[in-house]
Amino acid sequence: MSGAQRMIPVAKPLLDEREVDAARRAIMSGWVTQGPEVAAFEREFASFVGAPYACAVSNCTTALHLALKAVGIQPGDEVVTVTHSFIATANAIRYCGGIPVFVDIEQGGYNIDPDLIAAAITSSTRAILCVHQLGMPCDLTRILEVAGSHGLPVIEDAACAIGSEIHLGGDWRKVGTPRADIACFSFHPRKVVTTGDGGMLTTADPDYDRKFRLWRQHGMSVSDTVRHGAREVIYESYPELGYNYRMTDVQAAIGREQLCRLPVIIERRRQLAEQYRNALGDIPGLATPVEPYWARSNWQSYCVRLPAAADQRSVMQALLDRGISTRRGVMNIHLEPAYADPNSFRRASSLKNSVAAQSGSIILPLYAQMTSEELSAVVEGLHEVLGRRQVAAARA
Repeated sequence: MSGAQRMIPVAKPLLDEREVDAARRAIMSGWVTQGPEVAAFEREFASFVGAPYACAVSNCTTALHLALKAVGIQPGDEVVTVTHSFIATANAIRYCGGIPVFVDIEQGGYNIDPDLIAAAITSSTRAILCVHQLGMPCDLTRILEVAGSHGLPVIEDAACAIGSEIHLGGDWRKVGTPRADIACFSFHPRKVVTTGDGGMLTTADPDYDRKFRLWRQHGMSVSDTVRHGAREVIYESYPELGYNYRMTDVQAAIGREQLCRLPVIIERRRQLAEQYRNALGDIPGLATPVEPYWARSNWQSYCVRLPAAADQRSVMQALLDRGISTRRGVMNIHLEPAYADPNSFRRASSLKNSVAAQSGSIILPLYAQMTSEELSAVVEGLHEVLGRRQVAAARA
């Protein structure tokens, strides 16, 4: 395959004329920000997830910020989370003046190790922020047990996990069904559904939902929709500090179409993940991701562990030379320059599994429109690249 002729991307949003028509509908309505399309998207999202309340915002980072603010995170408060996540997870804690407390991920996986949480809790701990990394649900049952025994709220960073499922209380439930206090979702273009950018908070707590809606629009006491439909003059007030975290109606209209597609998208992604698992199992030393018996991933990303002798950058470059785009394993926040100040976080355990996952894994192409020919090209590329390198290593 020639990279100049065709490149297999690591991700590709599924968009067509249906989203174009939806955006046009919002534009032609004359109401293009936080109006009826946003309200409808919130209702439909809440119904899909199984949550009493859903509040749309500008992106998942702002969702995380509002969630942490809602549970009361203040300067100096500690929040137990992982370093093995996109930097926004910890940044949102710092927006509140809080201190991220990093614990390691499970060996062989990519999610927080529940066995390490209790030891990380101190008198300054105010919340647990768990991440459903790459769409694979973390062990929420065990996390909630620890949180409950210490009286701590749990926030789910579900940026990647729309449509993923967890077996809780004897039933399969979608991530975002309120067992934790708040869940935060992303609609970035690399996620399973997209609105271009955007986010959503789900909760069962009406007071949290009220706060989200107040804060997302500068703390304004009266919403635009209420003021627009009023038959008497209304003067709004701004009783507390708020933010411009609104979603537009154009985004929400696109999101509604994407939500209609979601079951088909997830079904296709699960088929592709199974094909990868079957096709890559005979590469010595390569480890494919595993679903725990209590989890169903939406396979937002397909991340594989490379053989011990393989160099991550060299493998990625060799695949890129063959027209196959990949990404390195999930970043570690504590290794970034923005966290060079030792006071910007607290390390509560060894982070060796997190570091090993970043440097020893790669994310392969996976998207709903991916053809069998494209998947075969990725598989063949991995066999060629890793097979050759392992032979060379054996000879050395």
